[in-house]
Amino acid sequence: MFHKVKDVFPLPDLRLSVQFANGTTKIYDVAPLLDRFGSFAPLGDEALFASVQVDAGGYGIVWNDDIDLSCDELWENGVEMRTPFDGLMSFSDASELWGLSESTLRKAISYGKLAAGVDARKYGKQWVVTRQAMSREYGEPVG
Repeated sequence: MFHKVKDVFPLPDLRLSVQFANGTTKIYDVAPLLDRFGSFAPLGDEALFASVQVDAGGYGIVWNDDIDLSCDELWENGVEMRTPFDGLMSFSDASELWGLSESTLRKAISYGKLAAGVDARKYGKQWVVTRQAMSREYGEPVG
């Protein structure tokens, strides 16, 4: 299964906080790569390390044209971290993961299938839904 990266934040001690589209957050330690692979040595520079970005499409993260990590590496070797935001995802991410349209999710709220304020909540123009509610109503993700 493809674990799309949604966001990445540099942390002290050459660690990264990586948020995935399915609502999971993992901490990935880059330090061991610096010793094992010469191509990662430049990440010892704090400014370069802090410039990390999500690659187009969420297939991984990049620092520059020469240094990147795949979403599979981050998922498999990152350590899951509990946060107050775990399991929350946007309607667009949920619709992509479950193969549903966003209008289907909005209708599920209006029909009471997803409880507004409990399973899903609107923040400004963006709806957010819990992974638990999506799994309860639609089973496991297809994508």
